[in-house]
Amino acid sequence: MSTTLIQNGAVVTLNDAWDLFNPGYVLIEDDRIAAVGPGQPSMALRKADTVIDASLMAVMPGMINAHTHLFQSFIRGLADDKPLLEWLKAAIWPVAQALTEEEAYVAAMVGLVENLRGGATSVIDHQYVHTEPGNDDGVCRAAQELGIRFMLARGWADMDYHPAFMETPDQIIAETTRLRRTWHGAADGRIRVEFAPLIPWGCSDDTMLATHRLSQEWHAGCHIHVAETRIEVEMNLERRGNRHIEWLDELGMLGPGMQLVHSVWLDDNELDLIAQRGAVVVHCPVSNMYLASGVARVPDMLRRGITVALASDGPGSNNSQDMMETLKVTALLHKVDTLDAMILQPEDVLWMACRGGAVAFGQPELIGSIEEGKKADLVLVDLDTPLAMPVHRVPSALVYNAGARDVDTVFVDGRMLMQHKQILVVDEKALLARAREACAQLFRRAGVTV
Repeated sequence: MSTTLIQNGAVVTLNDAWDLFNPGYVLIEDDRIAAVGPGQPSMALRKADTVIDASLMAVMPGMINAHTHLFQSFIRGLADDKPLLEWLKAAIWPVAQALTEEEAYVAAMVGLVENLRGGATSVIDHQYVHTEPGNDDGVCRAAQELGIRFMLARGWADMDYHPAFMETPDQIIAETTRLRRTWHGAADGRIRVEFAPLIPWGCSDDTMLATHRLSQEWHAGCHIHVAETRIEVEMNLERRGNRHIEWLDELGMLGPGMQLVHSVWLDDNELDLIAQRGAVVVHCPVSNMYLASGVARVPDMLRRGITVALASDGPGSNNSQDMMETLKVTALLHKVDTLDAMILQPEDVLWMACRGGAVAFGQPELIGSIEEGKKADLVLVDLDTPLAMPVHRVPSALVYNAGARDVDTVFVDGRMLMQHKQILVVDEKALLARAREACAQLFRRAGVTV
């Protein structure tokens, strides 16, 4: 058994009691949190194999980036200033249809390192580019090698989408089943696999129901974009006669395992249905602003008791995966939207990023807070900077002052993946050089000129 003691930091537990120990300590034994408390640890705990002095740092749970598209690491900045459907045609489709397994792997490596640097220890990747059979395996391989906690939300569309990305129902079920057998539970349980229908207008009712039945057998969740733009809701009304959440509910799919990404254009009835069924909303504020999609009704969701998680969305529509930035943008967006400066507190935003994210990831009993027995997924944030000092309230400093530049040390499963702002598990400079070459080859093959 290896032990690590983190002491003298401001421990933001995000437990049910909202305990904040300043100073406090956390003891890690192997992959678990063995002890957490206020003040100084006992002499017995100080005999840990490794002792980390977290003075002038916040110790917080690792955040869960509850929705991204890692392949888009190669696409960031390619088609700025376009609404969703134009952006898909200009940036996503031309490049993605030429993506190989090796390029998917390298893009995922870069994207996952970016997530670690932004304070995310768990990532849900809505991976829908299957132009080569091994693309999904490449992404999972990257997560396995880096040691991050990872959900492959295996995306699919079977109608009315770009032909390069559509599959038959048999292909969707067979390939997701193969990935589930190969990767679910791999890397000491850090990797998980679930179905992820892409968008309502690209998914038939029959295949939705078939994948849902299999998800129920697997005790797995389901991940889907809904109501991202007003035009997509109008498309569903014209085709099916109902709105996105009503459609999912009529199919019998709306429930605790359902992760509803974006959820911008929802009416009161849809919010009530989500609350009644216990589904989770994944809020992507930077992407919604970048694409001018609209503002999700997050305060109304929280008032109804809906669990909300936070996400960056893909780096093609953000253009980063900085969860520290997402914290601040979440707070500010809803203040200016409601004209209520008190609408969201820093604690609310941290809760969504950690506890809400843990529910979206399907492991609220294991991650999302610093509590004895939970997984040792921890982030140390340096607050001893001119951008934050003097720190009067630690949650405020984390949300409004700190950024990815201040993420100092990251643990996943008790393993230190970053220390003193240096990634320990991969040669970062060599990876970036490899990514530049891989991206250049991809763009040449795709016929894309920047």
